[in-house]
Amino acid sequence: MKFPIRHPIRAVLLLALAILLLPYVLVPVYSVGHPVSLLMVGRYLTGAPVTRTWVDIEAISPALPRSVVAAEDARFCSHRGIDWGSISDILEDAEDGEVARGGSTITQQVAKNLFLWPGRSYVRKALEFPLALWIDFILPKKRILELYLNVAEWGPNGQFGAEAGARHAFGKGAGALSPHQAALLAATLPNPVTRSARAPSAHIRRLAGTYTARARSAAISACWSRNS
Repeated sequence: MKFPIRHPIRAVLLLALAILLLPYVLVPVYSVGHPVSLLMVGRYLTGAPVTRTWVDIEAISPALPRSVVAAEDARFCSHRGIDWGSISDILEDAEDGEVARGGSTITQQVAKNLFLWPGRSYVRKALEFPLALWIDFILPKKRILELYLNVAEWGPNGQFGAEAGARHAFGKGAGALSPHQAALLAATLPNPVTRSARAPSAHIRRLAGTYTARARSAAISACWSRNS
């Protein structure tokens, strides 16, 4: 006996296509408003704590976006969502047998945080690349950075966004951060669960010193405020 499976398969394929296309529809919508990350949604659904207060980028200490660009994506202003030069360097390091290092741009991290999942995966990267290019095409740099500052995980117990991270680490809002405090927060971004700006290790303090110096450069200072 044969079962008509054509229509169920078509329905599944259409559903999968809709899921894949949904982020591309949402990106223009996210030019305004206060989006939440997929990780935040997951924590809400499981009852895990989530602390996030949206702060517009104009109300955040300028030292923080500068430090974040210095730490995470020095070519943020010049690339179009993907830093192909950094990817080339990583591939060369891998060929030489060196340990792989992260090469995700801030735009890629926004794509991951808003629409994808954490952890290393070739599938996720394959989805992340075109989505990052789309985000950079649709949204101005300033908005991309504003999204990142408000959806990045910045603490060990569900602190998301610069405001929650600053209050957890220093007991003050994101608008009152000093350059050194901003650099300490930026240094925790790879893993805010194991890295602490509140009680920084010697390694985090050294990174913060490096990021503070980098953030003073004219190119980085102008980067976060560029509107295109």
